[in-house]
Amino acid sequence: MSRLTRAETQQRNRAGVLSAARAEFAARGYREATVDGIAERAGLTRGAVYSNFPGKRALYFAVLADDAERVPEPPPAPARTAGQALGAYARAALARLPVATRAPGAPSPLDLVPEVLDDDRVRRPHAQLLKLQAILLGLALERLTAEGAPGRAQRRVRVAEAALTTLQGASVLAQTSPGFVEPFHVVATCEHLGELDLHDRWQPLYADYVAPPRPADEPWPTDGGEEPAPLDAVRDEPVDLAADGVVAVLGLHRLAAIEDAVRAAPPGAQVTAVLVSGAPGELMPLARLMLAEFRRCLSAAFPRRAWPGLRIVYDETGALAAAAGVDAVSDATESAVRVVSGRITARADGYGACLAAAGVPHPDGRREDHRLRS
Repeated sequence: MSRLTRAETQQRNRAGVLSAARAEFAARGYREATVDGIAERAGLTRGAVYSNFPGKRALYFAVLADDAERVPEPPPAPARTAGQALGAYARAALARLPVATRAPGAPSPLDLVPEVLDDDRVRRPHAQLLKLQAILLGLALERLTAEGAPGRAQRRVRVAEAALTTLQGASVLAQTSPGFVEPFHVVATCEHLGELDLHDRWQPLYADYVAPPRPADEPWPTDGGEEPAPLDAVRDEPVDLAADGVVAVLGLHRLAAIEDAVRAAPPGAQVTAVLVSGAPGELMPLARLMLAEFRRCLSAAFPRRAWPGLRIVYDETGALAAAAGVDAVSDATESAVRVVSGRITARADGYGACLAAAGVPHPDGRREDHRLRS
């Protein structure tokens, strides 16, 4: 039998740690579980566990993310009104919550509510990931509305934010006040929200102060075909980062900025958010968990043709960011490039980079007025 390579050994150890962590959490619950207990179950040292994961919370995020990503996709959702779709989304979200009681020790994201509330290192990324969910959900509602009234679709992100606020409140109350939440009332509320007109418009107040992008003329880096294309976290399809459009490298404190690129980009342009973090070992599993849960609910509520066109890609190692010319990343990163015909034609960095990169001229010289598009 051939010896395992170092990479294969690391992969095997990581899988063993995750399996042991899942058993430890199921047996003792998140609060009572220990890293020593996980190491013992895995047959590894405590140091070996920490070499794969920065701590117990990171392990819990990773276990929950793996479980969420393995949930089979529900049957295709039928065509619905916006209200019906939000109601179906709410039912899917509530189906995974222990609204009244749950089996002792069963892993649940609700165990992490105190962690999110008490630690800014998790709270800020959590808030921005919710904002990203709201943008994606709002875009899906817009596509669905446009089917019934072509040319009359308006921004629906505020409605999506209201629905997610309702569902998040129900999640917290399910833990702090078991039995208080009535799921049918929550679903009915979300259905009504879907029919509201909140006169929502996208109009960034800082648009006049954003510096123009820096012109560039360089090919999008390729790897010679050795590495597979990254997968879209929502559609689970390969993403061609060299396609015409905007590629935004965003830290987990700046995710809301991606809407600027979506709204300002020319019609038909691909917009991709490359997610990076200064603490990828802990926070990228959180991102995977929240977007996997979003995908499950989206699948249950919206026909696939109404899914948002925005692409979301994870970049735990920073390799994709480096390909876009961003060598150092943190949770505050906001950088964006404009890609035309496989070449980077403009770059922008810092606050407003998504808006700047998306507003560069078309090849024929026209410029989108990103301040006026709704």
